[in-house]
Amino acid sequence: MALTSLPGFRDFFPAEMRLRTHILAGWHRVAGRYGFEEYDGPPLEPLELYVRKSGEEIVGQLYRFTDQGGREVALRPEMTPTFARMVGARAAGLPKPIRWYSTPQLFRYERPQKGRLREHFQLNMDIVGESGELADAEIIAAAIDVLREFGLGEADIVARVSDRKLMAAVLRQCGVPEDSLNGAFAVIDRLDKEDEAALRERLGKLGVAGAATDRILGLAGDSDLTLEAFVAGCGASAEIEAAADRLACVLDHLEAMGLGGFVRFDATLVRGLAYYTGTVFELWDRAGEFRAICGGGRYDGLLEAVGGPDLPALGFGMGDVVLAGLLTSRGLVPEGIPAVQDFVICETRDQRSLGLRVVHRLRDAGRRVVYDFADRSMARQLKVAHQLGAERAVLIGPAGGNEDVVRLRDLDSGDEERVSIEDLNPTND
Repeated sequence: MALTSLPGFRDFFPAEMRLRTHILAGWHRVAGRYGFEEYDGPPLEPLELYVRKSGEEIVGQLYRFTDQGGREVALRPEMTPTFARMVGARAAGLPKPIRWYSTPQLFRYERPQKGRLREHFQLNMDIVGESGELADAEIIAAAIDVLREFGLGEADIVARVSDRKLMAAVLRQCGVPEDSLNGAFAVIDRLDKEDEAALRERLGKLGVAGAATDRILGLAGDSDLTLEAFVAGCGASAEIEAAADRLACVLDHLEAMGLGGFVRFDATLVRGLAYYTGTVFELWDRAGEFRAICGGGRYDGLLEAVGGPDLPALGFGMGDVVLAGLLTSRGLVPEGIPAVQDFVICETRDQRSLGLRVVHRLRDAGRRVVYDFADRSMARQLKVAHQLGAERAVLIGPAGGNEDVVRLRDLDSGDEERVSIEDLNPTND
């Protein structure tokens, strides 16, 4: 029986590997420009690390097992718990703010679907130790600039931005009980995914009814409102105004960076995870063909909850699956670099030693070079060179007229030139 990869896992053949490398290289470049330092942690962690952050319900979503030492462990489904543990171990000696990034492979036992697999690579960028609005703007700008790095512009993507404190203040003013806020946030997060009857039923079970229910469901029609118009429609409240002023500062900073055209306030964006405490955001393709490209926000208090330091923190995660699909659909996948630049051909067996000398000289200079392991005809070797997409053939043999001379044949044009091995320009394209 033929063996295949597991459901939700990918084989990276050379073409797919080139795209993966392209994405990770772009992530590294942008993170470097923003002054973030790279870190990594183990792919296997104690199960308790994830339960402490997300509760017992996450256990069914993990690749988990009991190891040979009797420990309950899991393959990492996300990086934040590991990040918190690592920051906590050295927080006292680290200059603040801490700006770290990573590009781990993550694993979740979920139903594979478009844009979501059981494994993916993810860019994580986090700032720890800074509570000001500039940090919020900085992390959103970094996410936008990652996508700009791949050629996506204002017409392609939008950053939907909101604030959990603002929305909590609005819900309180609507009469939503304090212990029902997280449940109401979960309903708002599902406004575009479930029908109104189901959402009303869920709100009713939370003790939310009447005008408060109408107000929450009405958020779906307010997605085009500016922050100012939204706040004006909420009525006077010191709590609402304070949260709105902070978010307005974040948006103003993004405008000053020249990124205002990418950003839109969206009251329906709350992100369903309960640990967010302030600014939240997601990046989407404007055409709405894909899932969210990335998401994140401020999560003050989370590091302490999973055993880290009590420090303000914020960050985002961006997976490679949705991004790869978006780049492919927009024709933004670069052509692959030929795996072979030079194919060295020895016309006779006696020239093998000289051929190996030329091969190694070219490789030392950084050229990508292969040669035929078998003794085949020149015609057969040239055919292989063409099949591999080589740029040129380096011909060694009697036809050169001199053992110190090679012929460089351009495999597209067929043009040839004779070059001394000592004068061979290994970087010549």
